[in-house]
Amino acid sequence: MSRTMLIAGNWKMNGDAAQVDAFARDVAAGAANISADMLVCVPFVYIERLAAGLGGASVAVGAQNVAAEVEAGAFTGEVNGAMLADIGCRYAIVGHSERRALYGETDAVVAAKTDAAVAAGLTPIVCVGETLEQREADQTEAVLAAQIDALFAQCDARTLSAVVIAYEPIWAIGTGRSASPEQAQAVHAFLRGQIADKDATIAESVLLLYGGSVKPDNAAALFAGADVDGALIGGASLKADSFLDIARAAG
Repeated sequence: MSRTMLIAGNWKMNGDAAQVDAFARDVAAGAANISADMLVCVPFVYIERLAAGLGGASVAVGAQNVAAEVEAGAFTGEVNGAMLADIGCRYAIVGHSERRALYGETDAVVAAKTDAAVAAGLTPIVCVGETLEQREADQTEAVLAAQIDALFAQCDARTLSAVVIAYEPIWAIGTGRSASPEQAQAVHAFLRGQIADKDATIAESVLLLYGGSVKPDNAAALFAGADVDGALIGGASLKADSFLDIARAAG
């Protein structure tokens, strides 16, 4: 099965209105001849502004988080999937390592948010990954297997058929360090194998993104891996030129 590459930007808690406007203008102007799918996830308050700025450009907008609650109600500070879909979101990042580490999101919470995103018609980008200590202790596969197992234990086939998985080695996020192309491919192949053990059809179709200090100068080598279907980009997605260069490297 042929999988279309996906290049997703995660601005985290960065940006302002002027930056969003300039980025949207420049990305819209440069997106026409790029074959990869493109997505940008900005802070909640700028989602509508980004969508308006992109106009008819073939670039999706997404959120960096989504509430586990499906129905509206007394959940102060939360934003549910229906609200995100209502303002033009097509994707939501779920379980980013910063959400897990800083805000205590467990595998169960990540699975609940995954279900909630799909129920609202969004595509969840579910993040998995290991710390430096876990990698150095040769625990990478055990950690990733446990995260995938938890997702499959709590979500049904309909939900799982709609997800994108992002492998983000936590030791490479924002550090300037990146997994080598060989390391990235090996982990992506392992992840696809773990998923295949549970559902071969999902394993064949699911997009596996690499996230961890992806830049224009290492993107092409990372994307050469047979099981690497794109990237979840942090800092390099804040500037239109580097974001577009990475998207072009996806072919």
